[in-house]
Amino acid sequence: MAILLNRANDALSINPPSGSEELSVNGSDWLWAVTAIYVLSFIIFYATSFVARSGEKIFHYLFTIALLVGSISYFAIASDLAYEEVPVVNYRPVDGWTRQIFWAEYVNWVVSFPVVAIALGLLSGVSWATIFYNVALSWTWVISYLVSAFTVSNYKWGFYAFGTTAWALLAFNTLIGGSTAARRVDVARDHTLLAGWINLLWLLYPIAWGLSDGGNRIGVTPAYIFFGVLDVLLVPALSFAFLFLSSRWDYGKLNIAFTRYGRVHQAGEFPEKTATAPTAPVVGEQAA
Repeated sequence: MAILLNRANDALSINPPSGSEELSVNGSDWLWAVTAIYVLSFIIFYATSFVARSGEKIFHYLFTIALLVGSISYFAIASDLAYEEVPVVNYRPVDGWTRQIFWAEYVNWVVSFPVVAIALGLLSGVSWATIFYNVALSWTWVISYLVSAFTVSNYKWGFYAFGTTAWALLAFNTLIGGSTAARRVDVARDHTLLAGWINLLWLLYPIAWGLSDGGNRIGVTPAYIFFGVLDVLLVPALSFAFLFLSSRWDYGKLNIAFTRYGRVHQAGEFPEKTATAPTAPVVGEQAA
């Protein structure tokens, strides 16, 4: 027991950080805590899928993926892996100043943001085209920020502007378009609550990114305290909010009960097996 209690975090000793701005041991400790939250949430959420009704598992499937990918991403970041050392453009004390950029965080976002957009779209009752549009916007947002983070000139802010534009379109679509559709299927209150929470958090991501990987105004450890809080509130907390609120939703009315049957709902019709066989003529009966 004493071994467990006195065990030190040696991740940065095994995987030494690099860069003028780098992750600290305290930062790694925090990220291990975030990893634990993701892993525990994944286990609990996956377990609940076994007791959910067969037609009501779509949100379990979506958030199980997001929680699993988040667990992997934060495991990598806490271990001081999955990063590149990138020259800093803005707010560098001296020439040649560099910063650790963890690309694993962007892998997390490129999965979790679309999952959130899909879940919110399914709840609101918007069309599949709108859902695909929102997914594409979320990918555009994340990939633009990724490219910007690895751009070593002030042209990075051009990519940041494009990504932020995608975020603004996504926010408008989920708040305005989604709310209109949600009123038609009688889930307006829950949709407003969830969409408001999601978009409040999404509003803070451009700020957090601009202060960290973008503008280098805060160090790597403060940045991942900021990102870690946002990610925990966006995925683990949101997944359980969906789980709690979904108990009062009518999946049939929302037209999202498509996990009730297997891949083939109706295997086909065979007239030769279902049609009544013609009656054989009686011997000696005169044909009509």
